[in-house]
Amino acid sequence: MAGVETRLDGNPGEAPMVGDHLAMDLLNTEARVNGVAVDYWSSGDDVRRWLARCGVVPPSPGKAVDPAELLAHGTALRRLARALIIQRKQSAIGEISALNRYLHASLSAPHLEHDRDGNLVLARRACGDGADALLGPVAESVAQLLVEGDFGLVKQCEHPDCVLWFYDRTKAHKRRWCSMALCGNRYKAAQFRKRRSGDTS
Repeated sequence: MAGVETRLDGNPGEAPMVGDHLAMDLLNTEARVNGVAVDYWSSGDDVRRWLARCGVVPPSPGKAVDPAELLAHGTALRRLARALIIQRKQSAIGEISALNRYLHASLSAPHLEHDRDGNLVLARRACGDGADALLGPVAESVAQLLVEGDFGLVKQCEHPDCVLWFYDRTKAHKRRWCSMALCGNRYKAAQFRKRRSGDTS
């Protein structure tokens, strides 16, 4: 999506989490709201908050990472992921060396911790330095999608004003909308108004 700009109030809020896959939610950090292209990442803090929402990094600041570097590397990874996913959707394999650079920077180690219920879980904790290390799990999700994903299930919302992506995990694989609340109902309401006005086009 070219020419992405933030909304006039400068605060687009949080990116929708409707992708059903981390790689799809990465693409959805750019969207369209009321016909205006929105980038939910205008700072490194926005990227860090999104990573925390996705469970990729803890919500607390943790290791110091230059916010400008995190924003630049995050948006570069998003651009790269979009290109690779679109190419793969078209049955082509894109240039993967840039994605490998993110993967190679993603150093992690097993870490024993408590879940919300107090049970022990074995997780992985990033232990590398820099923006690419923080973004490594996101790059890994893109790589896993490219290798293991069923690209018949990688879809974009069918609403003409929406650019959001999702991985269709429904039983019948007939999902059409990023969400019924966001676009499905909006489309149905528009169709209903069209029928009532006698416009059959």
